[in-house]
Amino acid sequence: MGKLVVLTLLGAALALIGERLVAFRQRVNASREVEPVEPQNCHLVEGLEHGSEDIDVLPSGLAFISSGLRYPGMPDLAPDELGKIFLMDLNEKNPKVQALKMSDDFDKASFNPHGISTFIDKDHTVYLYVVNHPDLKSTVEIFKFEEQQRSLIHLKTIQHELLKSVNDIVVVGPEQFYATRDRYSTNFFLALFFEMVMDLHWTYVLFYTPREVKVVAKGFSSANGITISPDKKYIYVADIMDKNIHVMKKHDNWDLTPLKVIQLGTLVDNLSVDPDTGDIWAGCHPNVMKLLMYNPQDPPGSEVLRIQNVLSDQPRIGTEYANNGSVLQGSSVAVVYHGKLLVGTVFHKAVYCVL
Repeated sequence: MGKLVVLTLLGAALALIGERLVAFRQRVNASREVEPVEPQNCHLVEGLEHGSEDIDVLPSGLAFISSGLRYPGMPDLAPDELGKIFLMDLNEKNPKVQALKMSDDFDKASFNPHGISTFIDKDHTVYLYVVNHPDLKSTVEIFKFEEQQRSLIHLKTIQHELLKSVNDIVVVGPEQFYATRDRYSTNFFLALFFEMVMDLHWTYVLFYTPREVKVVAKGFSSANGITISPDKKYIYVADIMDKNIHVMKKHDNWDLTPLKVIQLGTLVDNLSVDPDTGDIWAGCHPNVMKLLMYNPQDPPGSEVLRIQNVLSDQPRIGTEYANNGSVLQGSSVAVVYHGKLLVGTVFHKAVYCVL
């Protein structure tokens, strides 16, 4: 009888795992092939060869680009390259990238930049906040941007027990920011099976100030990109595994109230907002299985969506760029500035388009 019970439980467990694996393949769009949508005036950005995972653009048109991310489970095509922050002036007719110099006292050898966000103080000083993964841990680094010297002065490293597996960040005040946790387990492969395959919703959004750190939204499968509306009233959060964007109202005490969820049908990574229109631009992965099982002969594609009328009952969703990986692999972010589009990737190149 005991052996029969064990076999029955084992069979049920294997059946559950099998069902979850099938469901997981559907969630990551494992069979999807992207249809190309490529504007005519696009070209690869020279000098961005090893990733451009996140991009943030100042009102002046200066774009900060994080490059060289090493993330568990993702391809690493340049293991000897150090993480860098690049600058690109989108006002130029043919903009070039330049790697920013960093303080000598900052540990550049372990710099592993992920999500980034800028903040402009009352005296017009520009600060860059960077999610960093030294030794695969999570910190937030604060830099002061020196425009004339094209350099970053390191000011502070922020660590906290809730700042684990941090993916992205949006700064809303001096040393005040929202951040996303993309997996609960700090071990990626445990998270992949127990959280993603089993479809657990354990990740969250937190709010940080030096005086208080708190979880302000939870129940995400994998909270990823985060940004804020131009009027500063709403926070947008991408849940990559659930293929959607959560729209949340921001309160005076920094808490968030869920308002709506926009389903996209593709695995959305980082988000940006067009300051002129309020439209959300999303860098997406049309088929994440091709990222997890990287094959240069059949590489992961890229996809950029634009979401208009975000707060309406029927937001308008359009594909602005899509490629099967022949040009751009693993798109993670898209930003626009005065009719110009810049698309970054987790580990590959970047594309610049004049729309």
